[in-house]
Amino acid sequence: MSIVLDLLQTIPNWHLVGLFVAGMVAFIISTVSGGGGAMLLIPVTSSMIGTAVAPPVINLATLTSNASRLYLFWNDIDWSLTKYYVPSAIVGAWLAALVFSRLDADWIQLLVGVFLVSTIFQYKFGKVDKTFDMPKVGFIPLGFIIAFMSTLVGGLGPILNPFYMNAGLEKENLIATKTANSFFVGIVQIASYSFFGVITAKLWIYGLVLGLGAVVGNVIGKRFLAGMSISQFRVMLLMLMVISGLIMIIRNVNVLF
Repeated sequence: MSIVLDLLQTIPNWHLVGLFVAGMVAFIISTVSGGGGAMLLIPVTSSMIGTAVAPPVINLATLTSNASRLYLFWNDIDWSLTKYYVPSAIVGAWLAALVFSRLDADWIQLLVGVFLVSTIFQYKFGKVDKTFDMPKVGFIPLGFIIAFMSTLVGGLGPILNPFYMNAGLEKENLIATKTANSFFVGIVQIASYSFFGVITAKLWIYGLVLGLGAVVGNVIGKRFLAGMSISQFRVMLLMLMVISGLIMIIRNVNVLF
């Protein structure tokens, strides 16, 4: 306890307040629009504590947030889909933590960005609820690929949303199932960070403060979500995917060219 108190004295109060507020706002938006909280936190967290240490802090906060979401949305989880996604995703996350890839991460994020922007046309600006039939067995390879890529290049944001939508999930079911899948993969990611000594005591404090803000954001966001219709949720989901895609494209085009 004394070590924690000593560490807290070395951290500026505005850092802790700023991280808490950032976590709360990001996960209010994330809960209402089906994800993307981690992506929203990247610029704020990076500017406050540094780009190099932002990923483990954000992942720790996301894991804390997902724990609270599991409680809030437990009855809405589609466990039949989770059993397909999680095992292969865990393998992908562990392998990615051990691999030094020669792939250009900027190109990967650029392609993801283009895919996300294209969803607004695939779904005809929210007028279509599905663009293809997504079988549950398809989440086995998808889980591995997305977990592997996201562990290598950072959060891929709401790239999974179209696949959940095409599997027939909406609103609470989509958020609940996505949260359950992310929670189990997140445990593996944090375990790998800890195993390789990436997370220091100071970063644990940052991550938990950010995560506490995210928990509050989840509670507030769920209240907003309850008052939304399925069509309104679908439009919000598409808006988030397009905005996230544009951010990825702009950021990585500048890096590559």
